[in-house]
Amino acid sequence: MPDGPIKNLWTQHKFDINLVNPANKRKYKIIVVGTGLAGASACASLSELGYSVDAFSFHESPRRAHSIAAQGGINAAKNYQNDGDSVFRLFYDTIKGGDYRAREANVYRLAEISNNIIDQCAAQGIPFAREYSGYLDNRSFGGSQVSRTFYARGQTGQQLLLGAYSAMLKEIDNNNVSFFPRHEMLDLITANGQARGIVTRDLQTGIIKSFGADAVILATGGYGNVFYLSTNAMNSNVTAIWRAHKRGAYFANPCFTQIHPTCIPVSSTHQSKLTLMSESLRNDGRVWVSNTKNDTRHPNDIPDEDRDYYLERLYPAFGNLVPRDVASRRAKEMCDKGFGVGETGLAVYLDFKDAINRYGKSWVKEKYGNLFDMYQQITGENPYNEPMKIYPAVHYTMGGLWVDYNLMSSIPGLHVLGEANFSDHGANRLGASALMQGLADGYFIIPYTVGHYLANNSFDEIDKHDIVFKEAEEKTKDQINKLLSINGTRSVDSLHKELGRIMWEYVGMERNKEGLEKAIDLLGTLKEQFWKEIIVPGSNNQINQELEKAGRLIDFIELGQLMARDALDRNESCGGHFRSEYQTDENEAKRDDDNYSYVAAWELDSTESHKLHKEKLIFDNIKLSSRSYK
Repeated sequence: MPDGPIKNLWTQHKFDINLVNPANKRKYKIIVVGTGLAGASACASLSELGYSVDAFSFHESPRRAHSIAAQGGINAAKNYQNDGDSVFRLFYDTIKGGDYRAREANVYRLAEISNNIIDQCAAQGIPFAREYSGYLDNRSFGGSQVSRTFYARGQTGQQLLLGAYSAMLKEIDNNNVSFFPRHEMLDLITANGQARGIVTRDLQTGIIKSFGADAVILATGGYGNVFYLSTNAMNSNVTAIWRAHKRGAYFANPCFTQIHPTCIPVSSTHQSKLTLMSESLRNDGRVWVSNTKNDTRHPNDIPDEDRDYYLERLYPAFGNLVPRDVASRRAKEMCDKGFGVGETGLAVYLDFKDAINRYGKSWVKEKYGNLFDMYQQITGENPYNEPMKIYPAVHYTMGGLWVDYNLMSSIPGLHVLGEANFSDHGANRLGASALMQGLADGYFIIPYTVGHYLANNSFDEIDKHDIVFKEAEEKTKDQINKLLSINGTRSVDSLHKELGRIMWEYVGMERNKEGLEKAIDLLGTLKEQFWKEIIVPGSNNQINQELEKAGRLIDFIELGQLMARDALDRNESCGGHFRSEYQTDENEAKRDDDNYSYVAAWELDSTESHKLHKEKLIFDNIKLSSRSYK
């Protein structure tokens, strides 16, 4: 970590790091795995600088990253509203929102870069909402008391992806980026302690092939699908970073999982995905339940005096815009006490009646129309006429591969961007900051820091016929053949659902020592069942989605074991990690800063055992205090 005053740290670091001569950049090959927001922006930036870039995606084109689900906006400290915002306030809100479990230096850099991101995206033509005067509009989000979230209706993530994709596709068209669609990374190749390539499977032909490079960048998103039911894209998985972890990359804070409070509740036992309703809706929607348990009245028939606007009651300063972990726990608490709504009792109301009465239906439709339409199409209910029903669901993971200030993992040459790393959000992510991190990493940080790595290291000429490549390919083939040979009776989905039930029950929104110990036992049994009972029909030399899912599932199971162990080891509550044994008299998270103010970085050693490394968190610019949103 560089030294110096935090306000000048990134500027000074950019000056101090070594650069690569423009004429020499074409000599270096960089692999980028993942072409979502962080990956596509990195591909475009590095290619335009002159590096030779190979990009890999398991889609047939860069088209459907999970960032599309980030509907509500992207944060930046531009202070257009003159309401007290600043780079330092964005930094402070993010540290506080993460319950003081993030590195100060990384978070301040993110806040500092945020304004450049908006300028970059506006120059790309991103259709941000604008005020009547022509200035970019913004709104507030959970965990802040200022308006700093820039948005494109309810399609912000999609529009930002289109901008990054366009920049990347331009470079592909100019033959500066070699794009490998329908290729899934299945292993990381290291040589002389450096990351030097990857092993992939062609998802159409089954061909196992290795690719060499001077540096590898992973931008493969988060691992929320370990819970089976989540808001994540169906193909989102942990395989790329987990296989890198098994090659020596430390995995940091795996138990820090974000439960989003504003999702459409589960409606069927056969459901395979949950749908996010943007946090932006809590700007104008009011969250409530009936004062009466098991109230069967239609919500429109429940008068105001019989309603409990519990977030406004409990948190008068922030109201409905408390951070996600707080809002989620309170919703669960209300449902557990019998105040939940709907047929299952696992929902609360999100009501726009007051906003419609105050501003008119047309105003609400202009801001949230596509979200309202999506809700009606899924549920058959019209949110203009009656309240939405919402319930918490797994959305984002703050854990990921450990990285240093340069976004490099514990394996030299392996850099990790976006949700795939752990770096910027602590124990809870504030809404509208995921897009900010992805673009900051891809457009503004990695172009400097990967160059520093390349300039500081020498690289032996590497041949894809070298032993390290052959061994990695054979290891991959052996696992595939093993999966195909078991021929058991359990489908991949049945085992994944069982994994999801274990994770949600014992490693989900609320955890305790007894439940986590039980989860570890159950997950060990599930892993044994997987290798005995899984059935993967078909063969390797064809399109085989069951084979793809099986490989991802065993990685999820092993990750689940580590998540449970990490949660068991952290004897405190903080952010998205809520241990019921550690809470205040008001049922809020109770941190233990004396013993747990660190990043938990787990190393998998040669004996397949996990060893914990602790990176102490130092707070020189923000005073540690109990989080309060009252």
